[in-house]
Amino acid sequence: MSISYAAPPGFSLDSAAPGLLARERTVAGPGFNRWLVPPAALAIHLCIGMAYGLSVFWLPLTHLIGGTPADACKGMGIGGSLFTTGCNWRVDDVNWMFKLSIVVLGCAAALFGGWLERVGPRRAGVTSALCWSGGLAITALGIWLHQLWIMWLGTGLIGGVGLGLGYISPVSTLIKWFPDRRGMATGMAIMGFGGGAMIGAPLANLLIDNFKSGADAGVWQTFLVLAALYLVFMLAGAFGYRIPPANWQPAGAPAVATGRQVVAHGHVDLGDAHRTPQFWLIWAVLFLNVSAGIGVLAMSSPMLQEIFGGHLIGQPDVGFTQLDDSQRKAVAGIAAGFTGLLSLFNIFGRFFWASFSDRIGRRLTYATFFAGGVLLYAAAPWFAHAGSRALFVAALCVILSFYGGGFATVPAYLADLFGTRFVGAIHGRLLTAWAAAGLVGPTIVSQLRDARIAAGVPRDLVYDDAMHVLAGLLVVGFVCNLLIRPVAARWLKVDTEAIAAASRQSGSGVGTGGLTFGAVVAWSAVGVPLAWGVYKTVAAALKLFS
Repeated sequence: MSISYAAPPGFSLDSAAPGLLARERTVAGPGFNRWLVPPAALAIHLCIGMAYGLSVFWLPLTHLIGGTPADACKGMGIGGSLFTTGCNWRVDDVNWMFKLSIVVLGCAAALFGGWLERVGPRRAGVTSALCWSGGLAITALGIWLHQLWIMWLGTGLIGGVGLGLGYISPVSTLIKWFPDRRGMATGMAIMGFGGGAMIGAPLANLLIDNFKSGADAGVWQTFLVLAALYLVFMLAGAFGYRIPPANWQPAGAPAVATGRQVVAHGHVDLGDAHRTPQFWLIWAVLFLNVSAGIGVLAMSSPMLQEIFGGHLIGQPDVGFTQLDDSQRKAVAGIAAGFTGLLSLFNIFGRFFWASFSDRIGRRLTYATFFAGGVLLYAAAPWFAHAGSRALFVAALCVILSFYGGGFATVPAYLADLFGTRFVGAIHGRLLTAWAAAGLVGPTIVSQLRDARIAAGVPRDLVYDDAMHVLAGLLVVGFVCNLLIRPVAARWLKVDTEAIAAASRQSGSGVGTGGLTFGAVVAWSAVGVPLAWGVYKTVAAALKLFS
């Protein structure tokens, strides 16, 4: 079955990138091993996941110009920051690269999801590689010229398009290759987005230290090296993509995952998906789950420092506001390990919960996220007031596993309800919930924190209200998830010819594969860097309990 589409007059996507990137060239041949596709997806996600690790550049970028008097640029607005060549930037100025990239990610995923379904994952992956790596290279130029607007353009806008296309490129492909294990398949790929910072952040620090000399901070060189490395890995992943023949099913496996799934017998057209209540209920489910989780993740370091203060360095009688500069530095180092630990649970929660959803069903999996999250958010302040650092850390680690698991489980949830034909494009549109949650969650926590501080509340109590509000969001999410039912039959399109073809092709020609030499090489290419990142993260996190 092929999907036809109309191109603008005088323009052809195939002529713009002929042959090698055509969708037809990505159809798997006889004997292809489907286990080669997940590492291809991971190669792309581990690279674009560096978006979460960009914070390692903020402080170096704010000290590029030496010898500038502290008050020389005082009062300079954002407009001045965009074009100045004589003043150092502020952290908030450069942090807009990350904010823009996440907003553009959601917009690009929504806008280009339909295009991805038409042209296939390889062309989308190549485009993602060029945009993300090209954006980093443009940012290097902006740093060299000391022009903030070029950096915003590079990583924020162009790089953001690369993030959006790279994020959704493997979704529909993996679901089609693993109809028997939809959750596991998407979990394997999407865990890479969370793991990218574990590799990229320490690698960036090593590169900065290598290039740093005298007045040169070594930042623009680091961006260039990362751009080159990511381009190679992402192109390798894009050209590793294959799509199964039309209506292919793995031999000896059920047509869909077993368990407590509610699976649509047909598909919903892309133009109809947002007209169903199911789409908006899942949008709310993702928005509320992400709002709660990202609110904690964005404030995790100051939260641990302010709640436990001197407890973290063996001085329980010293509150956060009483710490001297050396003590604050030590506490901040421990909090950095805590943030890394949360990231680790975010990553592996993506794979664990998405895979587990194949057994218990997506609806019950999300019910677990919401019910468990309500209890843990409500209990976390109590753990903190009781002085139990271990229980507080454990609660937030589980909460972050729910956060990551929500991201990885939702593509399979969509495939169950809307079918697999347009699931990549539908998933792209759903990611607007992520963009909205990225603004709402951190704002709730930071605003309530600031209000409590202004009211004179002690620092170890300023996060209580925020935790209770986040728990309330999860209660609403629990209700929304309960309301999700199978899509009404009037929205479903059933292709009887395709069903007949599926029965003839099931298991023929293309195999399911296994532990072949090629699979070992492909998995090692992504597994070794990921293992190094895990090692670096665990080493930093151990300081929390030393």
